[in-house]
Amino acid sequence: MPRLLYQGHASFRIQTDRGAIAYIDPFAGEGYTYPADLVIVTHEHPDHNVVSLVTMKEGGRILRVDDLFKKGAYQTYEVARMAIMAVPATNEHHPVTEGVGILLDVDGIMLYFAGDTSYTNFMGKGLFGIDIDYAFLPIDGVHNMGPEEATFCADMIQPRWAVPIHMKPGQLFDREMAERFDYDNRLILEPGEEIGLAEW
Repeated sequence: MPRLLYQGHASFRIQTDRGAIAYIDPFAGEGYTYPADLVIVTHEHPDHNVVSLVTMKEGGRILRVDDLFKKGAYQTYEVARMAIMAVPATNEHHPVTEGVGILLDVDGIMLYFAGDTSYTNFMGKGLFGIDIDYAFLPIDGVHNMGPEEATFCADMIQPRWAVPIHMKPGQLFDREMAERFDYDNRLILEPGEEIGLAEW
């Protein structure tokens, strides 16, 4: 079974069923000891792009916004049998040309990392019909949408599980903010918590 470690803030480590390792937005927490096949940086703010924390495997790939959004088009890749598709992420603090969300297929399990964003039309139209197992949505209400808007987005996307992240500037986790995210199939992860990813 593939596994996901929440490192805090918007940082994750993913291990596939075959042992490939991916990091999303390295910055927070512990757990950077496994060399990476893949690192994804959704945008270049310093709380998302500390690639120096990660040791790369030979042939490993780092995908940044310049790789994921080229000439006005969102790009797709396959790395270590993980399928990556960049999608829109934007709000008044994050220009659409400077950041992305990510759809990541890991062993047939679809993960949606929304990136730093508020509601976008893509959430209603572009994600329609995509069977998302886990959606990771920012909820800080300062640089991104707040928990109420994130709940609205989750209700529209209808993932099997929705996980609140990026909860408060300067903190890896905030329980009070997480509890305000009110999606029916809410999954609250604390920094350092690891789960097995499963289709439901």
